[in-house]
Amino acid sequence: MEIVLLGTGAADGWPSPFCRCESCRDAAARGQIRGQTAALVDDVLLLDCGPEAPRAALRLGRTLAGVRHILLTHGHPDHLGPQALLFRSWIDTGHELEVIGPATALDACRSWVGPDDPVRFLPVRAGDRLSAGPYEVTVLPARHRVFHDGDTVLYDLTAPDGARMLWACDTGPWPASWFDAVRDAAYDAVFLEETFGDRSELSGQHLGLPEFAGLLTGLRDAAAVTAATDVVAVHLGHHNPPIDELERRLRIHGARPGSDGEILHVGAPPRPAAHRTLVLGGVRSGKSRHAEDLLAAHPAVTYVATGGTRDGDAEWAQRITVHRERRPSSWSTVETDDVATALATATQPLLVDCLGTWLTARLDAHKVWEGADLTPVHADIDNLVAAWRACRVPVIAVSNEVGSGVVPASVSGRLFRDLLGTVNSRVAAASESAVLVVAGIPVRLR
Repeated sequence: MEIVLLGTGAADGWPSPFCRCESCRDAAARGQIRGQTAALVDDVLLLDCGPEAPRAALRLGRTLAGVRHILLTHGHPDHLGPQALLFRSWIDTGHELEVIGPATALDACRSWVGPDDPVRFLPVRAGDRLSAGPYEVTVLPARHRVFHDGDTVLYDLTAPDGARMLWACDTGPWPASWFDAVRDAAYDAVFLEETFGDRSELSGQHLGLPEFAGLLTGLRDAAAVTAATDVVAVHLGHHNPPIDELERRLRIHGARPGSDGEILHVGAPPRPAAHRTLVLGGVRSGKSRHAEDLLAAHPAVTYVATGGTRDGDAEWAQRITVHRERRPSSWSTVETDDVATALATATQPLLVDCLGTWLTARLDAHKVWEGADLTPVHADIDNLVAAWRACRVPVIAVSNEVGSGVVPASVSGRLFRDLLGTVNSRVAAASESAVLVVAGIPVRLR
């Protein structure tokens, strides 16, 4: 089952167009503009269809021409833009459209259907089980309302290939009895709303971070969420902390924020246990701190310090002390420039900091500055990249971004810049993700 997240924002998106709060400024600076939450499944089924969803699909290179089913959770205007039905009526798609949802949401749609457009409405309420083409749908209750209790629902969706997901947007906290309906579901993916961050007092019909964690605990206790479930926070609003802090706090609960345009292949064979990330940045850019934050949810991490000690260098010793003091006490530190062996023998997540000092150590070891041949250095780079590819644990490497400044004046400076550029490029090519940190702000490259 392929799921395209057309939007992952709350009703007013994130950032809010009328707000200057820290969270909105941070999102705007990153260019992370979240639209109203909706998703496209296998190009044939829409989960909610607010007014922004059709245009979002086009911006992502998708067409809605093949959509045969729309599942509406409720009639609030960020989830239901009925004018899309009028626009559809102007095109002969050649097939019927089935619109499924609470009766009040469907009533808001009826006057928007063209006179000859083949649209069929199917009202549902919590507890119903039905088929939407080849998809099996169970309708679940939501702690949310438009006009009255019961006029908002959630969806448990199973694809023809057996992949199963929960679309839980919008809802407040569930009473204990509701978890029986999803017991032992073992969802492949759960899309769970998280609107209000630390301002959960604003509404009992949405989730803040504490309520998100509580509902997720209930789903785990019911075996609806397992260790293999991808838990994605959606309906994100600007009452959340800035994205770095939100990511860190969601990781603690085994979840992550969704992103507009993200494509998920739910139920596909899991990727290898290793997940490789390269974090690049200039001097004092915040790259090391960001790398540490990415591993904050792991109880134990091995920190591979490639710089070693420098006798008589008080400033370097102070740098090392600052790094050590901010790392959790559960982390262990290994000082070595044999990074390939550390990668090959790792049994817990690794943080390698950094590739620039590793390269310096290899150049020193092979006496390159004394005129020796570069062949052994290139062999070391080959071994490093091979070990990086084969590493079986989550691993993050930090490196200096050296290609943005002026051309170094010395031959040795140009040689180091060129070699580190090669190292960075090869490690990035072998990584699932890469980040550039600029002035403390991480920018996703992959």
